[in-house]
Amino acid sequence: MESKRVVVVDALNMFVRAYIVNPSMSANGNPVGGVLGFLGILRKLIRETKADQVVICWDGAGGSLKRREIVKEYKLGRKPLRKNYEVDGMDEQSERENKIWQQQTLLEIINEMPMIQLMLPNVEADDIISYITRHPAYDGWQKVVVSSDKDFIQLLDDETVLLRPIQKKVYTRKTVIEDYGISPQNFVAARAIAGDPSDNLVGVPRAGLATIAKRLPFLVEQEDHNLDEINAYCEEQTTTSKVKFFQNVCEHYELVKTNYKIMNLLPPSISPQGKTKLNYAVDNFEFQLNATALKTISLTGGFAHFDWSELVASMRRIINSNK
Repeated sequence: MESKRVVVVDALNMFVRAYIVNPSMSANGNPVGGVLGFLGILRKLIRETKADQVVICWDGAGGSLKRREIVKEYKLGRKPLRKNYEVDGMDEQSERENKIWQQQTLLEIINEMPMIQLMLPNVEADDIISYITRHPAYDGWQKVVVSSDKDFIQLLDDETVLLRPIQKKVYTRKTVIEDYGISPQNFVAARAIAGDPSDNLVGVPRAGLATIAKRLPFLVEQEDHNLDEINAYCEEQTTTSKVKFFQNVCEHYELVKTNYKIMNLLPPSISPQGKTKLNYAVDNFEFQLNATALKTISLTGGFAHFDWSELVASMRRIINSNK
């Protein structure tokens, strides 16, 4: 008997992708590509994965604050999102309001579908995704995390894979080792050394992932190697090797430890109260579909032309799968 499959979506990551590339306009003359693109990706995703459940995870308000208390520059300085198309007569304020409206519309739509939608104040989606992949309700299930973010590689195990839609790549524990020469268990340590420019996290100078895999070959092992072990190894190497990498890691060890605190998702940064709320949402979710509400929302939003038929059929299959 095949194991069941839950698809866990990094919602903002998927929305941004749709918002940037989809030029669809509503009947009211407003951009609506973030909504329609998101739904189109979701439709394809459910079709191809044959998901038994879908969990949509959003960043909560103030979600980055905890990590910004550790590194004040975390996620700061990111360029404002710019669509790859222009809308005549729409200024920056109007564009900002439209983007918020599109996200709110998606939240309303998903609430009318048999998909679990999760968000907690002061918690990032990354932590919720981490928590869901380890949730007892999904023991024995295949977990498919959907995001272009490499941070989720650390979550991969025998039951968990990462689908990176933009790269059209599915990562398993095996393919991560093949591509990077680093195991998922040690990936967060490697990333802490390399840094992450997308989150404004500076790494050790001239220490990319390929160099890290070459200089720290034991990171390919299934065994966890903590930062103290890595630093001790680098200190030992500095006594016999002239390779600058080892000295750089030792000199920037405090930076590496700070990056690790930011990047590590195991355990997720969620309070006991937050975990209680997530448990309740997962354990008590009622798989229901309100097709009439979906059509009403699309009519009000000016995208009544959207074809709901395949998504509605998929939602009914998901309901039947969870009876």
